[in-house]
Amino acid sequence: MRNRVNITRVIVTALGILLALPSLSAQEEREYIRKGNRLYKKSEFAGSEGMYRRAQERSTEDAGFNLGNALYKQGRYGEAADEFGRSAVAGETDTVRQAQSLYNLGNSLIKEQKYEEGIRAYINSLTLDPGNIQAKYNLAWAQDQLQQQEQQQNKDQNQDQQEDNKENEKNDDQQESDDQQQEEKPQDQQQEEQPQEQEGQQQEQSISREDAKRLLDALAANEKETQEKVQREKAAKARVRVIKNW
Repeated sequence: MRNRVNITRVIVTALGILLALPSLSAQEEREYIRKGNRLYKKSEFAGSEGMYRRAQERSTEDAGFNLGNALYKQGRYGEAADEFGRSAVAGETDTVRQAQSLYNLGNSLIKEQKYEEGIRAYINSLTLDPGNIQAKYNLAWAQDQLQQQEQQQNKDQNQDQQEDNKENEKNDDQQESDDQQQEEKPQDQQQEEQPQEQEGQQQEQSISREDAKRLLDALAANEKETQEKVQREKAAKARVRVIKNW
């Protein structure tokens, strides 16, 4: 009988502890959030971040939004945007919290010059909270910045295209000039060398004719001299005859 009573007491105690755990966890969460808020008000944003992260380990509903604010104050806009995005999803049942999360999400995106995404966040926030005057102002400002950004991008693209076209034209002109020089250079050389070759050929032909004339004259003179010599020898033989013995 006593054993049954003891077992019952143990079960009841265990159930009581299990039921009390969520309450204790929620109390710890709220305590960390309160500590984080006190540090946040003192502009100790890094310290408040640590408290919010400890609270976030127990629940993401409230701590995520506050953590996003602490990150935003530290200039860590990308991380802040992530936290506000998660807070907006977690707060779907609370339109006020969701609208605030989307508004802060828009602010974080704008800080990173992501104007198109920031505009969508502002529109979604205003859908839930149409009376947010600051969101309307920020939306109009973001739309103006997006227009200027697109105009600048188009201007830069046109300038880059013009520079590319100029560079291509310059390269084409240079290539055409190089090709023309390559084509004209052999022609100039041929024009310069051709007269030299012709002159050389004429000189060779002229020398050959003179040499030939001199050669012919020499041959003619030699032939005449030879004939005269032969005639003289014949005449000598005719005048002086050798007497033969009998």
